[in-house]
Amino acid sequence: MNESAVDYDLICIGSGPAGQRAAVQAAKLGKTVAVVERHRIVGGVCLETGTIPSKTFREAVISSVRPRGTSRTGSFDEGRSNITAEQLVERIEHVVRAEAEVIERQLHHNDVALFRGTASFVGPHELHIQAGEESHRLTAANILIASGTCPTPPPDVAPGGPVVTSDEILNLKELPHTMAVVGGGVIGIEYASIFATLGVEVTLIERQERPLEFLDHEIVDELIHQMRNANVTFRLAEVVSRIEVQSSPKPRAMIQLESGKRVVADVVLYAIGRVGATDSLNLSAAGLAADDRNRLKVNEQFQTDVPHVYAAGDVIGFPSLAATSSEQGRLAACFAFGVAAQPMAAHFPIGIYSIPEISMVGSPEHELTHRKIPYEVGLARYREIARGQILGDDSGLFKMLFHRKTRKLLGVHTIGTGATELVHVGQAVMGLDGGLDYFLNTVFNYPTLAECYKVAALDAADKLA
Repeated sequence: MNESAVDYDLICIGSGPAGQRAAVQAAKLGKTVAVVERHRIVGGVCLETGTIPSKTFREAVISSVRPRGTSRTGSFDEGRSNITAEQLVERIEHVVRAEAEVIERQLHHNDVALFRGTASFVGPHELHIQAGEESHRLTAANILIASGTCPTPPPDVAPGGPVVTSDEILNLKELPHTMAVVGGGVIGIEYASIFATLGVEVTLIERQERPLEFLDHEIVDELIHQMRNANVTFRLAEVVSRIEVQSSPKPRAMIQLESGKRVVADVVLYAIGRVGATDSLNLSAAGLAADDRNRLKVNEQFQTDVPHVYAAGDVIGFPSLAATSSEQGRLAACFAFGVAAQPMAAHFPIGIYSIPEISMVGSPEHELTHRKIPYEVGLARYREIARGQILGDDSGLFKMLFHRKTRKLLGVHTIGTGATELVHVGQAVMGLDGGLDYFLNTVFNYPTLAECYKVAALDAADKLA
């Protein structure tokens, strides 16, 4: 294609973390950039129905039910408030509007053109943008697909009833008395724990024998224990055979399990995974095809099978985190314009915003055992840490894994207040190839949760001695 006929150097399909970061990076390189967003606000699924709304919902719930001086992760029975779904949604909308304004200002400040509408390929370099009755034809030397994902729909159930996906769960007009969550992945666990904290009777159904299998098993066991204390019922190793909607006397859902059990609930959250949002892109016109999960395959430079078409973010699959998606977008823009860039760091943190929250970086114990890597464990419990007592969190657990011979840090795994913040110290040490001796010799502020690093390091050193 004649480069002089190209409207833009880069067009990003999607304004979520990957598309937004790629657009700004390309603009800072002096390139002409456009972003196409089909959702009602910029920020993509991350801002409209995903990360930001769900985490705002979580914080609003914690604030509303925790009386002064009680545990942040234990029983909330005495601290229940009369907060309504309307009040929770109002808080979410306030935060979403504020974040959308920040993103729009950032795009405008960097001279990134914003087109609202649905993009589809006309050719390898050309896109058709449809926005109501208006349409545009845009061309670009490079195109980044950052269209994100959408939830897998529940089978044979009409939308709009008591069976909802994670994109719809926060649209509830009133809080249910009972809820069933189908799927024990990150989304299912987060919402199950949050609604249970509100006093909703929650049943979580998962076909595997344990949820969140990729996490350290001891951490998951602690999470299940605390969720059971919050009256969550777990139905593990159970498979859903069908879901029926009962309309009388009020809409409810009945879940039939293959084992013969039945679960009846006011609301069912169907959360068995997400698929790439690529159906509307007309990928074949660009010479591309998605996999059976509607996701795109890319190489180490985030190029698809068509070299000038890149993809980043959730649409390319694991790890499907907002933070990693943002970095993927930045790197894709660098690679597209021949700018040298370091590959994404191998050790990225994973945060799960359940109640209590969980975070990890590096390898869990079962993975090290499988790989036959000799390791030692250092443990710290929040009840041993002054800051844990101050916060009223006596159930938090923190652990570090060290190589028995080299003493290098292999993993950090934590559950409790501030877990997603606490993990970054370990991430930095791992990135700098540090280990046990750093934690033994350094000084941490007191009282802080970071003191867990010192206590866990001393525990590991005693075991190694």
